[in-house]
Amino acid sequence: MGHKILTLSPGSTSTKVAVFDGTEALFRLNVTHPAEEIAAFDNAADQFEYRRQTILDALAEQGIALEDIDAFSGYCGAMGPTVGGIFAIDDTVCDHVMNAGVNHPAILGAPLLHAFAQATGKPAYAVNQPDTDELVDVARITGFPGVYRKSHVHCLNQKECAIRCAAELGLTYEGGSFIVAHVGGGLSVACHNHGRMVDTNDVLEGSGPFAPNRSGDAPLKPVVKLAYSGATKKELDGVIGKTGGLLGLLGTDDARQITARIEAGDAWAEVVYDAMAYQVAKAIGAFAAVLAGKVDGIVLTGGVSHDPRFVSYVTERVGWIAPVKVYAGDFEMDALAAGAIRALEGTEPVMTYTGEPSWKGFTMDGAIADVEG
Repeated sequence: MGHKILTLSPGSTSTKVAVFDGTEALFRLNVTHPAEEIAAFDNAADQFEYRRQTILDALAEQGIALEDIDAFSGYCGAMGPTVGGIFAIDDTVCDHVMNAGVNHPAILGAPLLHAFAQATGKPAYAVNQPDTDELVDVARITGFPGVYRKSHVHCLNQKECAIRCAAELGLTYEGGSFIVAHVGGGLSVACHNHGRMVDTNDVLEGSGPFAPNRSGDAPLKPVVKLAYSGATKKELDGVIGKTGGLLGLLGTDDARQITARIEAGDAWAEVVYDAMAYQVAKAIGAFAAVLAGKVDGIVLTGGVSHDPRFVSYVTERVGWIAPVKVYAGDFEMDALAAGAIRALEGTEPVMTYTGEPSWKGFTMDGAIADVEG
C-alpha cells in the first residue's frame, strides 16, 4: 500500500476531488455546483465552508475517512509569481491568497487543504502552483514600452508531462531540456530547461498560438482599431479569452466536430484547424532556438492531443528536433498526488512560502515600469 493522497481543484462551477493510493487513483470526482447554490455567495472566499462540506461528503460516499489520508495536495490560486516546485501550505499561504483581491474559487485551494491538514496533523502541499513564473529576463521584454511578458500557463500539467517525458527518456526533469505544448481550451507552449520553465506564451494575456477558444497573438493595430470603432472592452476580452480561436472562426471549439467537418470536405475548417497546429509547431521550433537546439524531448498534451490529425501535423514539422511524446488529456490531479509523494519521500525539497514574488519587475537603470505594476 502506498501513501494515500487527497487532491482537489476548486473551479468556477465544480470541485475536482480525487484520492490516490500511491500513483493509483482510488476515485476521481468532478462535483458540480448548481448555479443557484453558487449564486448564494457574494464572493468566492465565502464559499469556503460550502466547498469543504462538498469534499467531506465525497469522501464519505467513497467510504474514506479524512484520517486515512497521509497528505493533502491541491490547485492553489493567487499565490502570486513564485518558482515552481512544492510549497508547504501554512498560515502565510492562506493569508496571502485570501487577501490577494482575487475573486475566483481557486483561492480556496490552499485554505481548504490547510484546514484538512490541521484537522488531521498531516501535511498539505501546493505543487507547481498556477502562478508559477520562472521566465528568464530576455523572455520578458517586448517592444511595447512598459508591457512585459509574464508566465500564465498550464504549469501543473506542463511540468508533470515533462517529468513523464524525462523518465521515459531515462532522464530527470532537472537534468534535461523539454518543450511542452498543452492544447486544451487554452493553449500553452513552454520551454523547460533543467528544471525551470524559462519561456512560454501567456495564456491569460492572449499571447502565443491561437487556441480552441482563445485568440492568441494578433496584429496590434487592427485590434486597436476595433477598440476605437465601438467594440467594448468586454467584447475584446471575450475574444482574447473565451470566444476567439476555433470557436470564433468555426463556431465550435470541439476538435471532434471540426475533424468531422474536414472529412466531409469543409475547406475552411481544414485551413483553420491546420493553422492552429501550424502555430503550435512554429512555437515549438522557436523554443528549440531558445535551447540552442539541445532539446531532449517534445511533449504534446491536453485534450486536442487525442486527435491523430493534430498530432501528425505537429510531429511532421518538429520531429526532426527531438523525440515527440504524446500524453493526451489532463494529468493535473495525478501531478498533485505525485508531488505530494515526492515531498513525503524526500525526493523533492519542500519550500516555505514567503509571499515574495519571483519577479518584481525590472529594477535596472533605464527600465520602464510595468504598466500592470
